[in-house]
Amino acid sequence: MFSLRRAGVRFGSTPALEAVDLEVAAGERVALVGPSGAGKSTLLSLLNGSRRPTEGSAVVLGRDLATVRGSELRHLQRRIGTVYQQHHLVGPLRVVHNVNAGRLGDWSLLEAVRSLLLPADVATAEAALAQVGIAEKLYERTDTLSGGQQQRVALARVLVQRPVAILADEPISSLDPTRAEEIMQLLAGLAGGTGRALVVSLHAVEQALRHCDRLVGLRGGRVLFDAAARDVTTAMVESLYRIGERGPEQGEGAA
Repeated sequence: MFSLRRAGVRFGSTPALEAVDLEVAAGERVALVGPSGAGKSTLLSLLNGSRRPTEGSAVVLGRDLATVRGSELRHLQRRIGTVYQQHHLVGPLRVVHNVNAGRLGDWSLLEAVRSLLLPADVATAEAALAQVGIAEKLYERTDTLSGGQQQRVALARVLVQRPVAILADEPISSLDPTRAEEIMQLLAGLAGGTGRALVVSLHAVEQALRHCDRLVGLRGGRVLFDAAARDVTTAMVESLYRIGERGPEQGEGAA
């Protein structure tokens, strides 16, 4: 589903990613781990086509990002669901409207406006909310929900896109340990056995080891290791987070 070859991204003269090789197959659950400024968010932006490599190549769902433009790129991106650290939900709107935002790429402007007045395809939104365990919140104001429930709304919004891959950027960073475990179980379940790929950036290595098949360790914009979860050792993790070694402040977008 994703293939990076010697991929690099620079912000001016500052490297955010350097010489990254990465393959992600259908059904795989891959965690990107590493300290702040390692390039995890920049790598996710390559995978969802919102950024192009300045060096090397990035092939997403069989298409080279160097050759994809305009409506073709937008169509490609609709096949990839991205969950951001900030949920980007509209608080005063009902949950159904925020979930339906995942359908905007398929609707005309008129259909989108009509849906704000009378929600369209409610059954699809409700089914997505049922998958994430909060179907009963369909008509509640989004800003009345807890942080964990809002994260679930963001996941439901992704599900109505019917994505073939899900990317998640630090989805549990603002949650308490219990809610974080629930969200990681949910993300892993949405990928495992469905054929969807999951690529998630995490600071919590223990969550990555529990819920993902592979860990990719990033430091200073480079891949330090790419290994099956069962093969990741304490020494590898300690080397990844070692203080005082090269881990330059990255440019805009790196994390």
